[in-house]
Amino acid sequence: MGTGFDRLAAADPDAVALYAPDGPVTRAELAAASNRAAHEFAAHGVGQDDLVTIGLANGAAFYAAVLGVWKLGAVPQPVAAKLPPAELAALVDIAGAPLVVGLDAADRPSLPPTWTPDPARSPDPLPAALPPSWKAPTSGGSTGRPKIIVAGAAGWTDEVTARADRLRIGGPGDVFAVTAPLHHNAPFMFSLIALLRGCPLLVLDRFDGAHVLDAVVRHRVHWLYAVPTLMGRILRLPAEVREAADLSSVRTLLHVGAPCPEPVKRAWIDWLGPERVLELYAGTESLAVCMIDGVEWLDRPGSVGRPVSGEMRIADADGHPLPAGEIGEVWMRPPPDTTTYHYLGARSRFVDGWESIGDLGHMDADGYLYLADRRSDLILVGGANVYPAEVEAALADHPHVLSCCVIGLPDEDLGARVHAIVQLAAEVSDEDLGAHVAGRLTSNKVPRSWERVDEPLREDTGKVRRSALRAARMPHPH
Repeated sequence: MGTGFDRLAAADPDAVALYAPDGPVTRAELAAASNRAAHEFAAHGVGQDDLVTIGLANGAAFYAAVLGVWKLGAVPQPVAAKLPPAELAALVDIAGAPLVVGLDAADRPSLPPTWTPDPARSPDPLPAALPPSWKAPTSGGSTGRPKIIVAGAAGWTDEVTARADRLRIGGPGDVFAVTAPLHHNAPFMFSLIALLRGCPLLVLDRFDGAHVLDAVVRHRVHWLYAVPTLMGRILRLPAEVREAADLSSVRTLLHVGAPCPEPVKRAWIDWLGPERVLELYAGTESLAVCMIDGVEWLDRPGSVGRPVSGEMRIADADGHPLPAGEIGEVWMRPPPDTTTYHYLGARSRFVDGWESIGDLGHMDADGYLYLADRRSDLILVGGANVYPAEVEAALADHPHVLSCCVIGLPDEDLGARVHAIVQLAAEVSDEDLGAHVAGRLTSNKVPRSWERVDEPLREDTGKVRRSALRAARMPHPH
């Protein structure tokens, strides 16, 4: 994959590879920078098959580092640029990384957050090397001991970019927008596929609605990746700002990574047209993949589509299949003779050749999947299942709710009670919020307690750490 990008640079050296936060970078400049990075990393002991932990913020240096790692036959292992030291130490220990780029590692060589390729190093290419895997992201939104998900595909350019057509990623000249932190699997994966297809990348490092919308319009973006959080932020901009934005260049808006509130999805379908809105569900493991466009979604609101790669079925925790319409665990298996990933620091859950990553949902009679929640987030209220995402979707429909998170807290009577944490744009009483939910869901799903916060409850990746929020609110034993 490293030499794959070099071939693009040789074919058109002056073409823009990145519209980075500090200015445009040509293909020739990025190829030279990644060669310098590879020489520098090799001097720090990085070699064939190593994992290299990269904790850089969104920018040109991130892509130079990834390409440089590939050029050594090594595997990029992206992590958050502000990863806490304890979590970094655990990940580096699991990865066995000989070098950490962008974060201070206590027990091994590391390069600072301000790192850029050393201009004194040679810009000359290295001998071609094949990475055994093209990426090794961490588990999104995980708590406790982290795990690393090593992709099954080796670093062959053609093999990795083969999925571009299914994702509607274009080719040379089609601008791809990076609108989330690059340590998250989706922007990492999609943007590097686009880069290797010759697409110039618009790399953003701020994710407020006005900044993103302005950049998408100015750069005439063709392929826009956005998490539902960002989609909502853009929709909350003043009407005159949205109406003045020319999004005619956007051929595809793809969203993934978190449930999308129905009002947000409908608003984007109305804005762009249903053919241009695409949703994907797979999980970082990519065992099987569902996709659905806006046209199909309008016929089946709330669905994430039918499998387009591999197989999925709904079964109980022991793997016994469940009938259509009944909520259970989503079990998957990849296409035959395909290795999609392996874990470092965790074990997979298999039953009879099917595997679960912990998501819950149901399928309709035609095989369309509807997600509920992760098993670990399920709230048992008096023995009845309450799925936080369902309550959050009802709350997100309130005009003054900016973000929300629903968790279960202990209750002496019912075992657990539904507790809602909300970020509001204006003052709303508990009674009004409760009435809003009660108008949409059964009474056992209406939150019994409420809490207000000033900060967004979802990260820029669209993830919400329900487990961490719940742990912080659990009573401490005396």
